[in-house]
Amino acid sequence: MNDDVQLAERFRETFQRLKAETGKVIIGQEAVVEGVLSAIFCNGHVLLVGVPGLAKTLLVKTVAQSLDLSFSRIQFTPDLMPGDITGHEILDEARQFRFERGPVFANIVLADEINRTSPKTQAALLEAMQEHNVTVSGKMHRLPDPFFVLATQNPIEQEGTYPLPEAQLDRFMFNISLGYPSFDDEVRVIRNTTGDAQQQAQPVLNDRDIIAFQQLVRRVPITDHVLEYAVKLVSATRPDSAHSNARIREFVSYGAGPRAGQFLVLGAKCHALANGKYAPDEEDVRAVALNVLRHRIVRNYRAEAEGLSADDLIKGLL
Repeated sequence: MNDDVQLAERFRETFQRLKAETGKVIIGQEAVVEGVLSAIFCNGHVLLVGVPGLAKTLLVKTVAQSLDLSFSRIQFTPDLMPGDITGHEILDEARQFRFERGPVFANIVLADEINRTSPKTQAALLEAMQEHNVTVSGKMHRLPDPFFVLATQNPIEQEGTYPLPEAQLDRFMFNISLGYPSFDDEVRVIRNTTGDAQQQAQPVLNDRDIIAFQQLVRRVPITDHVLEYAVKLVSATRPDSAHSNARIREFVSYGAGPRAGQFLVLGAKCHALANGKYAPDEEDVRAVALNVLRHRIVRNYRAEAEGLSADDLIKGLL
């Protein structure tokens, strides 16, 4: 127990250092940075949704630098094939088949504009995200540990895109929405990016530290009433549940599944540790609820006609 308490203190200090290092390059967007780091320490994947020019790609690269992890970027296009992600069997000079690893074999994989490729290629990430391995020509190849997929998506342009299926959306721990920076932050961004001095994040910890912190997050205790609060919140997103309200029953077709409850609890544990607490409370659950639930609620046509977003419905529950 004493060792875990010391490790928890180190986790809080490390989390703040990571935010500071990332903040050297990424101006503002503190909540987004916290969300990405929390997902990594919970061993989860992240979907970043925002208009072009909000530094989504730069954010992922900067986080990889501060964590001292290998980084790979895959630009998703309509002609991308599954083998372009996982790798290929090739015939070498000795006339032997050899597996040539694809870009998915990295600690942090940036799936840039993931909805611009076909469902067949999108599905190539399913096994990697869930099982942390890929199968090519009947042979299983283990991905490096730790392994994270950070995907980006543009909410404006929908022509020539393929919406992610619910099964793949559910594999993302967080769906983080990026907004425009404040006026002061935008002034700092323009000043920093148009001069000759370029900031760069320095490594704060390595892969072994990350795995140790991931194990610590799972060991954080949680009281029964906080656990039940998280489960009730997930249940309340389902229109046929006794916990749902009138707006959910009117505007939602399908609610969140059990995986949402798992991610709510893990996210709350990490949020508690990052804020110097040794166990999460209901406030920690609420702090991660939007990121966990917004991509797991399927609205009906009435909600779209009324202009109600998933965030509006979740806030009503909270």
